[in-house]
Amino acid sequence: MGLTPNNDGQLIRLAVPELTEERRREMVKVVHGIAEEGRVAIRNIRRDVMHDLRELKSEGEVGSDDEHRAEGELQKLTDQKVSELEALMHNKEAEILEV
Repeated sequence: MGLTPNNDGQLIRLAVPELTEERRREMVKVVHGIAEEGRVAIRNIRRDVMHDLRELKSEGEVGSDDEHRAEGELQKLTDQKVSELEALMHNKEAEILEV
């Protein structure tokens, strides 16, 4: 890792070298993986809510129009959260690649 510890009797100091381009690229891949996990989690939540909506409709608690309207709102919210996640990912990528 390129770390050399220095001990002065009370403190241990580590001089952390700057990131290499290769290490930065690896970190960007990790960020992309975490973002993909986030997108999957958002889609799973959407799937669960859609299932709950269909159950409510089949039980007669909500009508077809209400179900359709709720599905549309859910899709808008899902798209919004995925967009926010993408923006955060791109900002973090730019931050990591910044020299």
